[in-house]
Formats: sequence, C-alpha cells, structure tokens
Amino acid sequence: MSASRRFERYMEHLAAGLGHTDRHAGLKGYGTGLMRPIQRKSVEPLAAHVDPLHVQAKHQSLHHFVAKSDWSDAAILGRVRDWVLPTLGIESGCYWIIDDTGFPKKGKHSVGVARQYCGQLGKQDNWQVAVSLSLASAQGSIPIAYQLYLPKDWATDLERRKTRGRSHRDKVRDQTRNRLGETTSGH
Repeated sequence: MSASRRFERYMEHLAAGLGHTDRHAGLKGYGTGLMRPIQRKSVEPLAAHVDPLHVQAKHQSLHHFVAKSDWSDAAILGRVRDWVLPTLGIESGCYWIIDDTGFPKKGKHSVGVARQYCGQLGKQDNWQVAVSLSLASAQGSIPIAYQLYLPKDWATDLERRKTRGRSHRDKVRDQTRNRLGETTSGH
C-alpha cells in the first residue's frame, strides 16, 4: 500500500472521532499541511501549501477547524491511541511517561502564554506549556492524555479566556505542572 493511501486511511480513522462529517475536510487539510516540509506549522503557511490557488479560503476553513469547530481533542487522541497501540508490543512490558513540553511564542495572545521557565533554554521566556501522559515500550510511545498548562494569571481570568474561546472547554483551576501531570494520569 502506498504512503499516500496509508495516510488517507489514517485520516479516515481519525475523522470517525470528530462527530459531524462537515469537520472531515478540515482534519484532512490540517493533517496534510502538518505533513508538508515547511518550517512554520501555523494555519496561514499550511493553507498556502495545501491549496496555493485558494489561500484565503483555505486559511479561513483551517482556522475554523482548529479554533472554532467543536470537536473533542480527547476523542481524537483516543483514535490515535487506538491506531498505534496494537503496534507497541506492550505485552512485553511498558512504562508511563509524564512530561511537560514548551512551545516558544513571540506574542502574548495565545492561550496560556506567559513568561515562564523553559528547560530547553535554561531561562524564562514567553512559552505555552503542555503536560502529557504517554505509554511507552521498546517499539515506541504514544500520548494517552495531553493538557495545556494555564499559569495563574490565565487560570484566574475568565474574561481573558473567553476572548480566546477557551472558557467553555476548560474546567480551570490554578495548579502546578507536576499536579497537572498527576491529574492527567488519574492519580
């Protein structure tokens, strides 16, 4: 089977977790864009590479899919897990990994961005931080749960989260990254 056909099958598998079928094209466009060999993986460059003749329209549809469409990231992560788990060979042994990952940000408008410590740089800078729980084996690893860390000034500011479209999705409380990792793992 060709790589493009395998990718198409994977996108179809993920799309089953989106709920409404009108979200399938957004997922396929976004997934296709992420696979392109481009440096910036934000919506605008993805749109330019996925549909160069209709960049503005593709930008709008990808932005809607990523920022406004009401689908469950946990459901999609579950579909990814279901696809990968059979290949991990966990019956031979596995372990859990709790990790925080930083994403450098130039501005301060993305949800959760704050001046905070980043181990990659060894200093404070503007970052978004996510905490993940992964299952790993000798064959590889797969994220099981993933949550954006909200620093105290974000967690306590409902109006700020509302302007970024996050208030309805988040059960928010201020917690340390370590505590968030424990919560994500169910312990």
